[in-house]
Order: sequence, then C-alpha cells, then structure tokens
Amino acid sequence: MPTVGVAVTLPEPWGSRLRGYRASLGDPQASEVPSHITLVPPTEVDRPLEELEEHLADAAGDVPGFEVHLRGTATFRPVSPVVYVDLALGTEGCARLADAVRRGPLDVDLAFPYHPHVTVAHHLDDATLDRAEVDLAQFDCRFAVTAFQLYVHEGDDGWRTAREFDLAVPATAGG
Repeated sequence: MPTVGVAVTLPEPWGSRLRGYRASLGDPQASEVPSHITLVPPTEVDRPLEELEEHLADAAGDVPGFEVHLRGTATFRPVSPVVYVDLALGTEGCARLADAVRRGPLDVDLAFPYHPHVTVAHHLDDATLDRAEVDLAQFDCRFAVTAFQLYVHEGDDGWRTAREFDLAVPATAGG
C-alpha cells in the first residue's frame, strides 16, 4: 500500500528558504519533505492512485484560490516538539481545502485538530527548537494558493509530487 500526503507546497523562494533553514538546524526531515501546509497527513491507502487523483480533481474544482500570509513563529510544545511558521491569513481557505480533500477515499482521522502551519523544526532538542522559534519570529511572506499537490512516499527517496491540482478560481497575491 502506498503512503500518500496532500499539501500546499510553498512557492519559491519561500519553500527553499524555509527548507534550507530546517536543514541548517539538523532536522533530518528537511531532505525528504518540501516546505508545505499539510491538508492530508501521511496516510497509507488501499486504493489505486487514479481513484485518489479523480477525487482530488473534483475537490479542487470546488474550492476557489485564496491568499496565504505567513508571519512569525509558534510551537505545539509541550504537546508535540514542533516549531512552525504561522498563518496570519489563509487559515480559513486551508481549512476549507483540507475539508474538501479529506472526504471519500481520503477520509482520515486526525491525531490533532486541523491547524494549518509550516513546520520548520521537528523532534529536535529544546535549545534548537527555541532557536528556531526566535530566528524566524520576523518571517513574513505572502502568496496566492492556486493549486495543491498529491505526494507519494518513495522509500529512501522520500516524498515526490505525483500530481498537482489547480483550484477552481485562481487567487492573486496581494489582491
């Protein structure tokens, strides 16, 4: 059974910048995981990818594009050893999109309530997590979400994009 995930991948240059920062902290997931906002967490599926793709294409057609504004940092500690860049704008759009894709063949139970974010440090020592929270406290970027991606985990090669799905009506950054 393949393991899949569905996410909004951060556009450039923001995606590479946050991924590079994550790698500089020694976070081993930085080499496998592109910077993203999760819609469906890693999930083993027992259905053909074509069925998932059909479902995701339908979901994409039902959700208009939206703007995301990433600003500042926060943490899930002490519940989970994660530091992330927070969404100042776009939470509602991400939640609407996550709800649309987490139906049918991707109706999965979440371990925690859905909270869109971009992880920048995970499972590192407290001092490193503290440093990440301070270092990126002034992080600020905006971008339009016009699509999302289906990822498939490929063993030692990590996550690869299987397909991108355009949203119903594109959004424009800054508008």
